[in-house]
Amino acid sequence: MTRFTGTDSYVATQDLMMAVNAAITLQRPLLIKGEPGTGKTMLAEEVASALGMPLIQWHIKSTTKAQQGLYEYDAVSRLRDSQLGDERVKDIGNYIVKGKLWEAFEGDSQAVLLIDEIDKADIEFPNDLLRELDRMEFYVYETQQTVRAKNRPIIIITSNNEKELPDAFLRRCFFHYIRFPDKHTMTQIVDVHYPQLKQDLLREALELFFAIRELPGIKKKPSTSELLDWLKLLLAEDIPADALKSQRAEDLIPPLHGALLKNEQDVSLFERLISMVKARRGQH
Repeated sequence: MTRFTGTDSYVATQDLMMAVNAAITLQRPLLIKGEPGTGKTMLAEEVASALGMPLIQWHIKSTTKAQQGLYEYDAVSRLRDSQLGDERVKDIGNYIVKGKLWEAFEGDSQAVLLIDEIDKADIEFPNDLLRELDRMEFYVYETQQTVRAKNRPIIIITSNNEKELPDAFLRRCFFHYIRFPDKHTMTQIVDVHYPQLKQDLLREALELFFAIRELPGIKKKPSTSELLDWLKLLLAEDIPADALKSQRAEDLIPPLHGALLKNEQDVSLFERLISMVKARRGQH
């Protein structure tokens, strides 16, 4: 049986690996929720890589319709070609544009299908896919053909929890919530990306990073991907660990803080807290 056990470039917790394998066993879509930047999209890439399967990615936007995942009929091109006397117009199949589900269904080998950020779409979007995900087939009206999956794809669906998904859709999924990594797991993640990082710098950076996340009133907590960006900059600029120790003491705003604090409200909140701490110190 196909099993996912993680990869060298992706730190998967035991419960996440169990969730992936449970979804594979049940032949149900795996619905992954979690904060932005916790590696949900990367999970699909790593599952495909680890299992030696092609990855088909369908990135959802607010305007995406479920039908686009199946196919689209390009009536405009057909009308244009008919006006030009093009022979192609005799075969309507020339104007059927295959969607990502069709791609996944017709492959000769099993694929991993990523439906990324499903919560961006209209609330009806998930419901419109129920039949296709249940039966692994759909009907093309224009050509009067039924497209059936040669091999049932492993379906991974991600959500940033921006809106609730319909109950009928949720019943068909195996669900897993990726919790924000604790310091131990985060250390493992950083080690994968920056094995050359000095331990004292990593320790101070993580202390500061988690302190910022726990600030009362912070509007946007920095994510794992933003921590990795920040560490990359610290390495590039050769910032020593001592430079971060003073930040932990809340003397100054962190160096290269634009990688962590992404709006003016959070920057000003941080500055106000620093001012309050300095004022208290001045009273003692």
